[in-house]
Amino acid sequence: MGINKNELTVEQIRKAMECKDAAELMELAKSEGFEITKDEADSYLEELSDIELDKENLDKVAGGGCYSDCKAEAWL
Repeated sequence: MGINKNELTVEQIRKAMECKDAAELMELAKSEGFEITKDEADSYLEELSDIELDKENLDKVAGGGCYSDCKAEAWL
């Protein structure tokens, strides 16, 4: 089963960002209940290599907040 990136926790993203290669990411994914191919792992690592997030922004990516200034937006 592939990974739905919207369902990943902050901790899972942090662990994935620490993986050094596809094999390590595949093992991490398996330990978290996901099955990914080497090609998928390579693709995820490529995406993650372009990301440098601080805790606040990492929380936002994982659903912990808004990307923009949410106070300025009102729900109708």
